[in-house]
Amino acid sequence: MNLRAIRAIYIFEMARTWRTIAQSIVSPVISTSLYFVVFGAAIGSRIPEIEGVSYGAFIVPGLVMLTLLTQSIANASFGIYFPKFTGTIYELLSAPVSYVEIVAGYVGAAASKSIILGLIILATAGLFVPLRIAHPLWMLAFLVLTAVTFSLFGFIIGIWADGFEQLQFIPLLVITPLTFLGGTFYSISVLPPFWQTVTLFNPVVYLISGFRWSFYEIADVHIGVSLGMTFLFLIACLAAVWWIFRTGYRLKT
Repeated sequence: MNLRAIRAIYIFEMARTWRTIAQSIVSPVISTSLYFVVFGAAIGSRIPEIEGVSYGAFIVPGLVMLTLLTQSIANASFGIYFPKFTGTIYELLSAPVSYVEIVAGYVGAAASKSIILGLIILATAGLFVPLRIAHPLWMLAFLVLTAVTFSLFGFIIGIWADGFEQLQFIPLLVITPLTFLGGTFYSISVLPPFWQTVTLFNPVVYLISGFRWSFYEIADVHIGVSLGMTFLFLIACLAAVWWIFRTGYRLKT
């Protein structure tokens, strides 16, 4: 394992974050804060509590997960797509760096950015609502697992994409709607039975449910199922990345 190569890629990607801190950190925090203000004021006044938790506090895990998913995908996809776009991917492929080290560097940096952003948003949420984290270790575990999983997913999108439009296609038209419909702002128990069943086919439900359980010990699905689905998606992303590097799919386009 070439740790220097991983470190070089990681530091380069993290340095890009600090150079664009307004876009990478400040903008997502402000956007999420607006959700707290708008939904807390507009809906929170009509829904005082959900399962014993104030509405403002109830939506915090969902909003953190919304930012975590979108930013993990965006950071990882742009990180690997930009070298393809500029042609510097050939320098990386000709260097004495294995595919495992490339993935570790890019995905590690993207996941780190998302985790930092998620923790900042949690701290910001504490300014608006009283937060209670019943299981901090489980909360961190879900935070890290989700960031790594969706950074891998973003890495796959970055390799698949032929243009900047395709980089935005899946995050905007697939991930964001699934997150909004996955219990970010409500518990799926309030839905009619038919729609509860339909919603269970949404994989984001299990991520948000498990993450919310680590805060308030309330969940739409069992914590074991949430954890199992998270690991299943992680394994699927690892398998897809392995196939990409094994076949050389689109690495040089």
